[in-house]
Amino acid sequence: MKLWAISDTHVGHKKNRDALLQLPHHPHDWLILGGDVCESVAELHGVLTIACARYAHVIWVPGNHELWTVPADEGLRGEAKYQALVACCRDHGVQTPEDPYRLFAGQAGPRLIVPLFVLYDYSFCPAGQSPQQAVAWAKQSGILCADERMLSPQPYASRQAWCAARVTLSEQRLQQARSEHSCPLVLVNHFPLRAELAWLPRIPRFSIWCGTRKTEHWHTRFGAELVVFGHLHMRQRRMIDGVRFEEVSLGYPSQWRQGAPLTRYLRQVLPALPAAPPLS
Repeated sequence: MKLWAISDTHVGHKKNRDALLQLPHHPHDWLILGGDVCESVAELHGVLTIACARYAHVIWVPGNHELWTVPADEGLRGEAKYQALVACCRDHGVQTPEDPYRLFAGQAGPRLIVPLFVLYDYSFCPAGQSPQQAVAWAKQSGILCADERMLSPQPYASRQAWCAARVTLSEQRLQQARSEHSCPLVLVNHFPLRAELAWLPRIPRFSIWCGTRKTEHWHTRFGAELVVFGHLHMRQRRMIDGVRFEEVSLGYPSQWRQGAPLTRYLRQVLPALPAAPPLS
């Protein structure tokens, strides 16, 4: 049995939607959908219908695009939008960050799959800046994430407050998981868990919308063997403190080779392949 992963499929773009139809059949394997799959509940339903027909088990975590308030979802905002996405996943039997963690019985022994929903709090910025100062700092270079108008934190007072609540909840569940399971963990979150991974050479100040420093040590603190993430649209593999980090984005149509099979971008993350994944 193998574990596969892909994120940032952005099926609102026709070329990406067409590519998803090439998702291969692996009826005995598991698949991670690492966020920014789509922007509406109806789109998520379509993606899960395909994925669940081709894999034994599917795991989903939300990206920022899924959390956007869009007309197709009749104005669902913040937590209400997230819960509607979770309900859609449960209708398909798909594992979400709200569900019990499950053991993946791979070739190297069991691994506990931990889907996470941890947002960002603008802390991937120069030391000492407040969230407001961080946004102003990013705007100085001409960057402003669409989340600032599209991603509502309701009922929380701010996105950073929502992030803090998700960090607290996730830490509690991770601590419980470590007390109940001796096997290594596979952490799955749309946003990178470490600031050093949010390296975007063309838009470096976009990093403030990429994660929180509160998760910097989760990979060692909670005994992870593997961390799967997306968001950056920069496919990469890194080893940090002996833990493998895999960024598994597809990206917008201009960011992947048109005409290439989707299998070029679908990542086998367990068991690990010996060679580094392709970057284009």
